[in-house]
Amino acid sequence: MRDNFDSIISRNTLFWLLITNVAVLSPLYGHTTPWTMAICAICFVWRIGIYFGKVAAPPKLLVSSLAIGAAGTLALVSREIGLLNALINLLLLGYALKYIEMRQQRDVKTVVLVGYFLIALTLLDQQAIINTLHLTLVTIINTCVLISVYQDSGKPLSNLRFSVKIILQSVPLAILLFVVFPRLGPLWMVPNMKSATTGLSDEVSFGDISKLTRSPDLAFRVGFENPDGSTSGPTNDQLYWRTLVMENYDGKTWRQDPSMKDIQRQAYFQKPLRNRPQSSTQQTPTMEYVVIAEPSHQKWLYGLDEAFSQDNQIIELPDYRLFALRPVDQRQSYRVISYPNSLMDVRLSAATRNINLTLPDNTNPQTWRLAQQFADKYPEPKARISAMMNHFAEQAYYYTLSPPALGDQQIDDFLFENRAGFCAHYASALVFMARASRIPARMVTGYQGGEYNPKAGYYSVYQYMAHAWTEVWFEGQGWQRFDPTAMIAPQRILDGFDAMFDSESSYLQDRPFSSLRMKQYPWLNDLRNQLASIDYYWSVWVLGFDEQRKQQVLQKLLGKVNSRNIIIMMLISFAFIFLMIAYYAGLLNIKPKQEFLSRRYQNISQRLAKKGVVKARQSPALAFAEQVKCTLPAQYSGLADQFEVFSTAYIALKYQPLTPSQQQEYRRQFNRTYWSIMLQLLWINQLK
Repeated sequence: MRDNFDSIISRNTLFWLLITNVAVLSPLYGHTTPWTMAICAICFVWRIGIYFGKVAAPPKLLVSSLAIGAAGTLALVSREIGLLNALINLLLLGYALKYIEMRQQRDVKTVVLVGYFLIALTLLDQQAIINTLHLTLVTIINTCVLISVYQDSGKPLSNLRFSVKIILQSVPLAILLFVVFPRLGPLWMVPNMKSATTGLSDEVSFGDISKLTRSPDLAFRVGFENPDGSTSGPTNDQLYWRTLVMENYDGKTWRQDPSMKDIQRQAYFQKPLRNRPQSSTQQTPTMEYVVIAEPSHQKWLYGLDEAFSQDNQIIELPDYRLFALRPVDQRQSYRVISYPNSLMDVRLSAATRNINLTLPDNTNPQTWRLAQQFADKYPEPKARISAMMNHFAEQAYYYTLSPPALGDQQIDDFLFENRAGFCAHYASALVFMARASRIPARMVTGYQGGEYNPKAGYYSVYQYMAHAWTEVWFEGQGWQRFDPTAMIAPQRILDGFDAMFDSESSYLQDRPFSSLRMKQYPWLNDLRNQLASIDYYWSVWVLGFDEQRKQQVLQKLLGKVNSRNIIIMMLISFAFIFLMIAYYAGLLNIKPKQEFLSRRYQNISQRLAKKGVVKARQSPALAFAEQVKCTLPAQYSGLADQFEVFSTAYIALKYQPLTPSQQQEYRRQFNRTYWSIMLQLLWINQLK
């Protein structure tokens, strides 16, 4: 039996279905399994065959078999890829299989609605400005399918124009709701995405941080909000972004203490409390800034010194770190206030002291002896740590991104044999020596430095800026930061990573197309900063549009923010939006096209009257065209012919019933001849 697919769904709709299938699936390719991608590709190729009339719609038995097989495969791998990724793949498979078995217009509507759902799902995960522009284009294309079902003009370009017009008409309402409505938290818990984590890990072995120096990926951005309105932050040597605190060392790997992990696990239900310093006193200066963290799929965040956040989804842990209650699976903006001169843990509990004095037994005997020598020579703890720091500068130690391999006695091999290492080597060695001499110490990992963008006034911190340093506890002074790297490679701390290492042999080695390669070309680097500034402003004013920024915007618009003014603004805005939509829908008694035609015709007639060709009051348009042909000199016969074409198009558009294609053709003639006649009349006027 002959398939009647094409007789039910128009060829114009089939054309848009081909485009929208690729467009809707393209943003989610990173979440698809190879099996899902293969089935989607088969469905797309089959649909191309349907479009060109080479094959019929597949039998329902085949579609059902593919669906059952795909669902079974996803069930087997769901534990590996995560529940949310499994659900996304299942939805994509349903979309693709429904796509090839469509036979009626209601099937098209189903596919379009699922397409909108997939777009919204993608927006939850991809919110950068380039992703938003991409998804806006996908929305326009998906809307074209729906328009082609109801207005099948046979012209894809007209569907596209109408789709763009609909999207633009929805923008004012979207802006109003975005500004006025309160920011609501998610109403559901998102299942585990099982995405690859990026950035720092809660376990650090020698070389782990050095691997990040191969990555030019953005970790986060920071915009400082100084009281004087400036956007500059502290000097580079003060930009230590605390991320993780490592207190347990087994001789090979640094880890978080289990007690801190328990606090992190229970934080969602029982938030730990930490007293904040009194910011009102002159002895406690503060720094305020906004951090825009890139997706890391981890819960740890970034802050300077003792940091606090107003965000109710962020807590301050007892080890002075910022911690998110949910993984950072999408770009996240949060405000921070830091107290750079605040003392951390002036009094140390017995349990914390014991944790930060513990070392593995029977390891690194040479380092133990060296630490004892420092203890005997420098009985005062602070002088002892200073001597240990000077030891790195006085001895022949080297800072390298590619340190030699270490044996079982890692610290001994590093301090007495290789004498070359990365930040984690030096920080580990200092912590080991401090603990061996009975001074509490711990290792902190995070990021050091930042690239300042003068175009928008913010700092970019990249993965290659990952760093490790040491915190040592002194009686009455709390935890104090010591960075042995500053003794070996002071340029790394004072001027940043790029002042010490060649980018081509580090973070750009495996990224030939990274935008950071533009740094060496001033004008390209300026362009890079301009584009990055646009994305930064998008993150600050759209993704980071919190309650505080909302109040600032409303105060500028309304003067005084109260319920009465907000209601008045909403009523005025809704009235404007309603009138605009009613106007374009033809609900108002306005005929803009007819007035447009008459206005242009009268404009030409008045200019001809100035040349001596005056139209009689009751003269028809074609009669006046004949009058122009007879009156104008022979040298302007071309002008007379064009005016005749112009008059014919005017009559047809205004008085004759036309098909959409005829109306489009006459309107093209009318506009083209109008401008041609206007230019010729202007030239004639200049000759006079």
